[in-house]
Amino acid sequence: MTIDEKEYLHLGCLLEEIFPESRIQMISTMINPANVARAGEFGRSGEYVFFVMLGGSSPLRVRLNREWVSSRGRTHTGNIRWDMLKRSGTNAERRHSPGGFYPIYIDPATGKIEQLGDPLPPNVLDAPIKEGLYPLLPIRQNGTEGNWQWSTSTFMERMKKGRVRVGGNSERGFTVYILKDGEYSKVTNGDFNIIGRGINNEIIVDDNATEYVMAVPGDIWKIAPHDSTQYGSRLIGNIFSNKRFTFPKSLYAVKDCIYFFTANKPKALVVDFFAGSGTTLHAVNLLNEEDGGHRRCIIVTNNEVSDAEANALTAKSYKPGDEEWEKLGIARYVTWPRTICSIEGHDVNGNPLKGNYIGSDLAMADGFKANAAYFKLGFLDKNMVALGRQFKEMLPTLWMKASAFGPCPNIAEDNIPDMLILPENRFAVLTCETVYSQFETEVEKYPEIKTIYIVTDSEAGYREMIQPFEGKDTYQLYRDYLDNFRINTGR
Repeated sequence: MTIDEKEYLHLGCLLEEIFPESRIQMISTMINPANVARAGEFGRSGEYVFFVMLGGSSPLRVRLNREWVSSRGRTHTGNIRWDMLKRSGTNAERRHSPGGFYPIYIDPATGKIEQLGDPLPPNVLDAPIKEGLYPLLPIRQNGTEGNWQWSTSTFMERMKKGRVRVGGNSERGFTVYILKDGEYSKVTNGDFNIIGRGINNEIIVDDNATEYVMAVPGDIWKIAPHDSTQYGSRLIGNIFSNKRFTFPKSLYAVKDCIYFFTANKPKALVVDFFAGSGTTLHAVNLLNEEDGGHRRCIIVTNNEVSDAEANALTAKSYKPGDEEWEKLGIARYVTWPRTICSIEGHDVNGNPLKGNYIGSDLAMADGFKANAAYFKLGFLDKNMVALGRQFKEMLPTLWMKASAFGPCPNIAEDNIPDMLILPENRFAVLTCETVYSQFETEVEKYPEIKTIYIVTDSEAGYREMIQPFEGKDTYQLYRDYLDNFRINTGR
C-alpha cells in the first residue's frame, strides 16, 4: 500500500491491528523529483510504501540496477566484499583461538604470500625469521594479540580457490583479506564474473564494471523510473488522448514492488482490490515479458465517475446506472481500455504506442503475450440461485476458482445442465445428484480435469461422492449459497 505523509501514521496503526501476526515495514520512496510546493509546508516529493509480510514471505535478493545501491561504503555498493582475515568483535583475542596465532610470510616486494608458519607457543610473540620475507601476525591496532579467523589448513585450502588477497605494503603494513562463504557463493552462483587472478591467485571480478547487482534494497528508494509524473501520468497519456485519471502510480514502481516478492514465483497470482487505472495488471504483464513468467493478475474496481463528471452528468439529468453515466466510470473509461491497449500495443484511437519500456528493448507497440477477460460483478437473487436459475451468472466464478484455464465457458440462459464436463477448462460441475454415476464416468475420461464442483446440501452425500476423485480439488456448493455464502473445500 502507498500513502502520503498525511495519513501514514493512521494506516500503520490500522495494519498492525488487522494483521497482528505479520511483519510490517514502511519504505520511503521518491515519486516526484520536481518537488511539489505546498503553502506553508515543505514541498512534497515522496510517499510511503507499506509491505505487510505474512508467514515466511520476505523480499528477495534480486538483480537490480546500480542506482538501487549506495556508491559509498564497502557493504552497500553491490560489489564483492572482502573481509579482513584478522578477527574483530567477540572472541578476537589470542587466548580465544591459540591456533589462529600464526605468522603469514609475505614477499615485501610483490605482496605474495610465500608460506605460513606454525601457530606460536603461548607467550611467544616473535615469529621465526625467514630471509627476505615479512612475517605478519594478527596484532591489533592497540598492540594486543588477536587471532586469524582461519586455521592454517583452511587458509591454504581457500587460498587455492582464490579467496585470499593481500593489501598494503611493507612500509605501512600488510593486511590480508578473505572472501567469506556468503560472498564466495556469489561468485560460484554467477552473480559476479571472474575476469582474472591476482598474485595470490585471488579472484578478480568485474563488479565495478557491471550495470547490475544482486541485492535486497534498503528502505529509502530514489529511483528515476519511479517518477509518477513521467512514468505514471505521461505513460497513460500515451494511451489516452485526454486526461482520464489523476495521479496514476509509476508503472515501474509497482513492477518493482511485485518483483521483490515474486522473482522466484513465475506462476504467482497477484490480486489488486483497488485497481485504479490498472497499473498493477500492466506491471505484471511487463514483468512476465522481462523474465518469461506466467504470473496471473486479478484487478478489481468499482465504476465510479469523478466528482466533476458526476456533477456534469447530473446537470444533464443522468444518474448511476444510465449508459451515459456508466461509460464514464473508471472501470469502463480507464482501467479496461488501458488493459486492452497495453496488451495490444496501441492507443484508444488504434495508433501504435510510442517508445520502449525502460530497461528493455521491448517496444510498447509490440504489446504483451497476454489474455484478459472483463467481468461485471452484480447481485443475484438467492431464491433464483437456489433453484438453479442463475447458474450461467456463477459459471465465470467457478472458472476463475479452477485457475481460469481456456476461454471462460458459456451456456444458454435457459439450459441448466445436470452436469457440466469441461476438459478444456479443467473442471466439471455436478448440479443434479441423480446423474452422479454418469458424471463419474465422464470425469474419468478426462484426466486433465483437476477441479470438481458438486452442488448439494448433504455433507454426508458430498463426502461419499468425492471418494473416486482422489488427487483432484473438490468443492461443495450449497444450493442456497448466497444465504450462507460459503464454498467449502473438500480436500
